[in-house]
Amino acid sequence: MIKFLADANIEKRIVECLLRFGFDVKWIPDYNCEMDDAALLTMANNEKRILITNDKDFGELIFLRKQNSVGIILIRVKGQDTKEKVELVEKLILNYKEKIPNHLSLITKTKFRFIPLEDII
Repeated sequence: MIKFLADANIEKRIVECLLRFGFDVKWIPDYNCEMDDAALLTMANNEKRILITNDKDFGELIFLRKQNSVGIILIRVKGQDTKEKVELVEKLILNYKEKIPNHLSLITKTKFRFIPLEDII
């Protein structure tokens, strides 16, 4: 079963969506909102959790600094339409769950993109 670590910038309705599907989810506002990106990624790796975030800075940690990850879901949807983001996360979970581990999964309004992390690191 996939476990998730939701960044502080992830809307609570997305966390609730993942919980409804029965996933084990930790939401950073329940723990430590002051955690920096590197520490957050380390926590996700140590606990074997897929990091879900709206923060594109994690791309730098993965692509430029070659920091390891068990998986990242990066939501790149402009605007504050939480309902749309929830629908996209649901679609990702229902249709592409097997592609999430060991990938940088990019969610946009029009597509999903999956980049194998072993190709990056």
